[in-house]
Amino acid sequence: MDIDDIQHVTVLGAGSMGHGITEVTALAGYDVVMRDIEQEIVDDGYESIRWSLDKLAEKGLVEQAPDDVMGRITTAVDLEEAVADADLVIEAAPEQMSIKKDVFGDLAEYAPADAILASNTSSLSITEIASATDDPSRVVGMHYFNPPVKMDLVEVIYGTETADETAEAAYAFVESCEKTPIFVRKDVNGFVVNSVLGPFGDEAAWMVSDGEATVEQADAAMVHQRGYPMGPFELSDLTGIDIGYHVRKEAGKPIPPIVQEKVDAEELGQKTGTGYYDYEDGEGTTYEPGDGEGFDTLRIEARMVNEAAKLVGNDVATAEAIDTGMRLGAGFPEGPCRRADKEGLDSVLDKLRTLHEETGADRYEPADYLVDLVESGKTGQDAGEGFYSYGGSDGEREYHTIQHSLSEDGLLEITLDRPERLNALNGDLMEEVMHLLDTTPTDDVRAVTFEGTGGRAFSAGADITGFAGIEPHEKGVTEFFETVANYPKPTLAKIDGYCLGGGNELALACDLRIATEDSEFGFPEINLGLIPGGGGTQRAIRMLSDARAKELVFRGHRIDAELAEEWGLINRAVDDDEFDDVVAEYVDDLVTGPPIALEKAKRVMNAGRDQDLSAGLELEAQAFGLLLGTEDMQEGAAAFMEDREAEFEGR
Repeated sequence: MDIDDIQHVTVLGAGSMGHGITEVTALAGYDVVMRDIEQEIVDDGYESIRWSLDKLAEKGLVEQAPDDVMGRITTAVDLEEAVADADLVIEAAPEQMSIKKDVFGDLAEYAPADAILASNTSSLSITEIASATDDPSRVVGMHYFNPPVKMDLVEVIYGTETADETAEAAYAFVESCEKTPIFVRKDVNGFVVNSVLGPFGDEAAWMVSDGEATVEQADAAMVHQRGYPMGPFELSDLTGIDIGYHVRKEAGKPIPPIVQEKVDAEELGQKTGTGYYDYEDGEGTTYEPGDGEGFDTLRIEARMVNEAAKLVGNDVATAEAIDTGMRLGAGFPEGPCRRADKEGLDSVLDKLRTLHEETGADRYEPADYLVDLVESGKTGQDAGEGFYSYGGSDGEREYHTIQHSLSEDGLLEITLDRPERLNALNGDLMEEVMHLLDTTPTDDVRAVTFEGTGGRAFSAGADITGFAGIEPHEKGVTEFFETVANYPKPTLAKIDGYCLGGGNELALACDLRIATEDSEFGFPEINLGLIPGGGGTQRAIRMLSDARAKELVFRGHRIDAELAEEWGLINRAVDDDEFDDVVAEYVDDLVTGPPIALEKAKRVMNAGRDQDLSAGLELEAQAFGLLLGTEDMQEGAAAFMEDREAEFEGR
């Protein structure tokens, strides 16, 4: 079965995961049956979907009417009835192997013989679940993250006998639901995200248990120094200390004393009112930014990198899949493989070896793959290769936060590719854009376009977590926007969705801006006690009236595309259906226009803007005189006289 054969989907379970998966599936246009063992549970799940859709519609996050989506959902209690016509069954029953095997045994009897049978398990063996069926080749793991409507990641997990056709169809189905799948090609405990995330809390707990750090110190360091969305103890309190405890116990791993103490005392985090922090009489987390001084963050990160290396070395997942999983599934500012390449894999290996020699603990034993990389000189970005390849002196390299293509007619298309962060700008993205612009021969480029991926944002701003530890006035931030603004060829921002903060500054650094009518613009930095730091204040004040520029910056409010066009912030605001056609018209004029004249026009207009009129006119006259002697000018004149389209070659 392939993706074209999947029309009818059944979700087994109407709890938080089950009704969430049902909602995602219905939003994607599939007919879906949601089944649970009792009508009351099914009804509650159905109402939860209705409530969620109404909220999404109120916020303008879905274009479909809630009634239309609900019309694709039917409910059932009888299992045989629920799966009778299913092409894909997604099981979201309680996380107990005995229950899972009972369900899949029944599916082997009642579901169509060619239906794909998927489990949403977060930790149980797909191979063992599949053993309850008569055909394990059609069983696959599809691990959604909670809540499914908001979380983009789905792990697609192979059991020992899962057929490639089954896994590939499941992968394509996830993509059709506008979620991001990653392959987990072997049935390992914890799959990808939980395997790599485990040391984040585990190692911090050992450090506190051994008196080498405090809870506040660990959380403050990992959040404020390394940019993680939560500290390890804060995260454990949120998810439940007992959850991590049982995962470690089932895997046969030693339990850090501080974890055992909390479980014994039934202080399990927010759900009990007390965990590592007090949520009843206290205010919850108590760490401050400066509390992390002196904490050994590399000790935690080295262990996460080591787990990633085990997965890559054992062909469980690629480095790219791991990094995607950790960004989307755990909210990491960047993936551990990419971060390790930047830090240097030799430093990671040295840390692990030192800890292993000092303690003898198995958790520090370096992965063979990590050792092989370092010993072969592949120590990361500075060496040109690590988990990823960074290319050599020819400028060729693999990018991780942008996509790009250069057409035969000279259009360089750059796509910001951080959909999990609404394409927010971070250091890696800015460096990759600058590298691409610097290393692509300008003679091959006629024009450049910028856009965002994911369908929700051009760029929602700067990724605050990606700038953890940045020094004031650091060169890279300003240099990025200046590189775009001063690029010699015309640049155009294709804006569809949020264009805020740093994203708005990137758009203003471009020469032209076209946006869909639903797009939103603004500088929300003032709400964080900041001001735009990438030229936003200066470009806005030159582009708009003083009052309008100051309104944008001072109030921090958003304006829609129609008002942005009226104010002069963008060139055009167009309907979604017309967007691609209008962009194509602009791009065609840029790539078929006279390259030298366009370059001179941009340079003269940018340089003359901040000078008095006489100086600007002098710049214009000089450029005009130079253009009179070009072959492009002669071709343009001849084409005009012959009533044909000019063919400019940049000479």
